[in-house]
This record gives sequence, structure tokens and C-alpha cells, in this order.
Amino acid sequence: MARSTRPSGRARTSGVELLPAGTYSLARGIPDAPEGTLFVLGDRGGIRVEPETRFEVVFGRNEPDVHVCLGTDDPGISRRHGLLSWDPRGWSLRNTGVIPIRFPGSRLLLSGHEEPLSSTYTPLFIRTEPKREHLLEVRVVGRSGAGAKAKVDDSTRRPTTWQLTDRERIVLTALGHRYLRHEPHPQPESWANTAKELEVLQPDADWTNKKAEHVVLGVRNRLTDSGVPGLTRNEVGEPSGNVINHNLLFELLLSTSLVPPDLRLLDRSASPDPRSPA
Repeated sequence: MARSTRPSGRARTSGVELLPAGTYSLARGIPDAPEGTLFVLGDRGGIRVEPETRFEVVFGRNEPDVHVCLGTDDPGISRRHGLLSWDPRGWSLRNTGVIPIRFPGSRLLLSGHEEPLSSTYTPLFIRTEPKREHLLEVRVVGRSGAGAKAKVDDSTRRPTTWQLTDRERIVLTALGHRYLRHEPHPQPESWANTAKELEVLQPDADWTNKKAEHVVLGVRNRLTDSGVPGLTRNEVGEPSGNVINHNLLFELLLSTSLVPPDLRLLDRSASPDPRSPA
């Protein structure tokens, strides 16, 4: 059960600390923390909890009574939709809501069920309507090397995070939303579907298949000039199909240039101004 008071948002207190609203993504790394520390992030901020506190983290839409708020205006999200708790085996997640919680891939955590969490970054998705899905980011700090200072459990990643304009980011998110949702065997959207999604999001921008393709081509050329392989037809051969866009999206995810919170751009109310400079 959630505690009646939320931890102070000031300095860290007794191993429990709030993460402020505006914290962008746990996929891009977290501060040094002891092994087993839990980080949880929703769209209004989150929380950091060290395991020895035995602090149970509740998330859901009832903001005054949960530690991490999610889907405040969506009745499909339960007031208390989930509980994260620690025991000697590690952190686990229990679905205390009605709608299933989806792990990366197609694995669902049904109402009343519990699942252990791995020492890694885990995006969790709750779909309440065909076009509405909420993201909860979870990260558990794993074991660091012998004699080393405790650090995050990052897998080997490219050191470069590629800079994207607002225009590039929304096009790439529409093109690669299946990758950001961690669906099994994702493929890029077609140019037609990408342009259709952009038209709904930015009706004054006059999006077409060619406009969307031109934006993505600019990103591909920039990364190719920087030495990223697999982004030209000469490299992948013909027929290239979706291979080039797949390679581009994979690079952007590996480098955390695109991260799951970018999916919020596909919410019309959160979309950037279509007149943003390219």
C-alpha cells in the first residue's frame, strides 16, 4: 500500500528521492547509484529508491495517492495501477489495475499478477484505447565490476547521441513508433502511413510522402557522412526494402537519439510547431 506522504522533492532523504517533472528518459542513463537502486519515471516525474529502504512504489492516475503519476486524464488507467516492491530476490512489479501492463515484446502482465524485474532499463506500456498508450520507464541498477564504484548497468552503447531537430524527431517517431514501443519484430512504417500520421498531428504542415522521406534522407546522409554504416543503397544492395530505414532506426535507438518518451510527440496536444526549422 502507498504511504500517505510523498518523499520530499529537495535533497535525497533516507534513500528515497523524487525525480522532477521534465526528467527526459531513463534510457539515456542515470546517476551513479548503489546496486539494486530502482528508478521509475512517468510523464510527470518519478522516484529513485534504494533497496534497503523497503519502500513500495505505487503508480497510477490518482496523483495525490501515488508516488508516480500516469494517465491522470485517462479513466482506463486505474487509480493505483501497479506496485513495485523489493525482497531479497530483487524488485518485482504487481499489476493492481484492470488493464494489462505490457513488457517489451508481447509479454503481458495481467491484473493481479506479479513479475520480477531485471537489472536493466525496462519500458512498460499500458494501452487503454487503440490510439492511446501510456509509458512508464523503469530502471534497476545492476552489479558493477569488482572493486569499481557502483555505476549504472549500461550495456555497451555508441558514445554519440545524434542531434535531431524537432521536425526530424517527429517524422522519425512516426516512422519508427513500433521500435520505440518495443514491439516484437518491428518494421518501419510505410511513407504513406508516416505522412498520414503527420497530417493528423500537424494539419497545417502539408505533409506528403516525399516530404517525410526528404526529412529522413537528410538524417541518413548526415549520419553516413559521420561514418555510420548501412544507410545507403550501395551498402545494402537491391532490393533494399525497409533495410535502410531499419538500420537508421536501430542506430538512433542504440545511441538513445530516439527514446520511448518521444512517443508522446504522437499525441496531437504534445506535437511541436510544424514551422520549427528543419
